[in-house]
Amino acid sequence: MDKKVIVKLQSLLQEHNMSSRELSRLTDVPRSTIRKLIRQEIQNIHLNHISRICAFFGINDIREIIDLVDISTESL
Repeated sequence: MDKKVIVKLQSLLQEHNMSSRELSRLTDVPRSTIRKLIRQEIQNIHLNHISRICAFFGINDIREIIDLVDISTESL
């Protein structure tokens, strides 16, 4: 079964009423990278970007921001 990594950044931004531009400015992660993470368009995730985003939101468990899902489940 094939798996896909899902970054749950859109929901975090909505919960904190924050824009991708603001998150980029506050974390020093390029806005283009944040937008690709939101759209699930990124193939390689730099751990330092995820680390900065997690630190900003106070996330200690990587599973709060990243999921591994079956591709067949995603289409449901």
